[in-house]
Amino acid sequence: MSTNNLQSCKRKMFLHGHGRQSTSIDDLGLDILVYEILIRLPAKGVGRSKCVCKEWLSLLSTRHFAMMHCRHISTSYNQKFIAIGSRLCSVFPLSCEDSGPLLNSRILLPFEAPWNKVNILTSFEGLLCVCFRNTGKLVIWNPLTRAFKEVFSSNSRGLYKPNLDAIGLYVDKTDDYKLLRIKRRRGRMWVHVYSSMFDSWHKTNFANKLRC
Repeated sequence: MSTNNLQSCKRKMFLHGHGRQSTSIDDLGLDILVYEILIRLPAKGVGRSKCVCKEWLSLLSTRHFAMMHCRHISTSYNQKFIAIGSRLCSVFPLSCEDSGPLLNSRILLPFEAPWNKVNILTSFEGLLCVCFRNTGKLVIWNPLTRAFKEVFSSNSRGLYKPNLDAIGLYVDKTDDYKLLRIKRRRGRMWVHVYSSMFDSWHKTNFANKLRC
């Protein structure tokens, strides 16, 4: 982004005629503006900021900014927990400092499954890995955007068996969100990894067929 374009975008955030404020903002570098100011905005604030100019739209739409923003808002003061009920989920803020009554928001379950058969297995940066106990299917779900994706495949990868399998979410060095599944059967262990970027499973050699 050129210096002139960056300065033009910054000035659109302030009222005309406040020279002192414009000067102080113009003195900020791009790194400070993005990673000390914009990254602290709530999701709606980031959405509004994308309307400032094309350069900001491009910058705030990158996968890198999305990950950094998600990691920032996932700090302890903004953590939440979900209580799943009949077709509705109650989302509560998790704050040890606030002794007042808990205020919750409600969202609909986006997938077709009996609510009492839905288990949340793990979470990472706002993503949840959900298992349907009646079918064993795994789903990656983002409650914020309501988006979800089944990761079941025809060769039974993506099926989960309680007390036998272990599940984890992580992100690799290419910013690809991945689901790790450890499968244990008859005293042996296999490890499979699902890639959200390529929508596919692959087997790893780590601990392949190791006795457990």
